Amino acid sequence: MDTAPVRIDKWLWAARLVKTRALAVDAIRGGRVKVNGAPAKPSKDIKPGDEIEFSQGVIRLTARVNGTAERRLPASGAVQLYTETEESRTQREARLAEMKMTRPQGVDRNARPTKRDRRQFDRLRGRDDD
Repeated sequence: MDTAPVRIDKWLWAARLVKTRALAVDAIRGGRVKVNGAPAKPSKDIKPGDEIEFSQGVIRLTARVNGTAERRLPASGAVQLYTETEESRTQREARLAEMKMTRPQGVDRNARPTKRDRRQFDRLRGRDDD
């Protein structure tokens, strides 16, 4: 962990918030990353003490930068680069719990529904043709 300023796209990648730097650049250009409340550009330098807002899908992370790194760190080291705010943590956990509650139980989303499953779905939706 270092204290020298580093580009935000490199930091997001090193902190394992995104899988590739290209995805980090896309997120930044898409307006899903803010530094100290202002929209960032991929070349924006960040340093310890800065506040990062990062949105990924329906999940929003607000964190304070503890350190910087030029290279990708192992997961145990990456979590030391930032500290998530308590408010952000509670909102994220509540959103994940809400998503888990609204997800249909016992349905494999990767499998194609069988004819029986499809008929049950149709009955639930009120499209019973019988």
